[in-house]
Amino acid sequence: MIIYKILIVDDHLVVREGLKLILETNEQFQVVGEAENGAEALPMMKELHPDVILMDLNMPVMGGLETMQELKKQGSSIPVIILTTYNEDDLMISGLAMGAKGYLLKDTSRENLFRNIESAVRGETLLSADIMERVITARAQQKDSISPQNEAARLTDKETLILQAVARGFKSKVIAIDMGISERTVKAHLTTIYNKLGVDSRSQAVAVALERGILDQTKGNNDEYDFPGL
Repeated sequence: MIIYKILIVDDHLVVREGLKLILETNEQFQVVGEAENGAEALPMMKELHPDVILMDLNMPVMGGLETMQELKKQGSSIPVIILTTYNEDDLMISGLAMGAKGYLLKDTSRENLFRNIESAVRGETLLSADIMERVITARAQQKDSISPQNEAARLTDKETLILQAVARGFKSKVIAIDMGISERTVKAHLTTIYNKLGVDSRSQAVAVALERGILDQTKGNNDEYDFPGL
């Protein structure tokens, strides 16, 4: 059996202890370290080589976003799952742009915690429906219209739908089956999306689309497709 090593980074002891207790109920996960902030966590990451990092956004000394920036500078490929509360939508989008593999509310269920970690280990980005609803709603409230400079990056209805499904954590194969097209066609659409948005990954594409309000354009012709869970 493969055991995944977890590093928990949060300035609240109660949160760290709670997550540790939950993770210890699954023999597939092992908490190898705990840190109160990013500055304390960075040397531990090099020493412990965790498979996944569960990290808070708001911490003293060095917060989650700053820590992720430092990891990126170091060329680290350790997947990070952000621990968030109900009032950090803008920070969540920034974290997504930096490559976060998921977001978990601090009162998330045991099953959701395990599912997010397993997804992150596979290199996938998993965003729960409630998280995505909050972020998309927040961006919609701030968006009046697509600015002229973004016209070149406007996605087609099909591209927007595919990106919406990606944001919900669906794989290319599942999207292809549901839309009645080949997986190769889905990947071709994703390449076009990346080029239009000036990104090179799924998580960055979702982050940029949220920032620009593009994911709000899931109306009209898009309604003919119904992805499970959307």
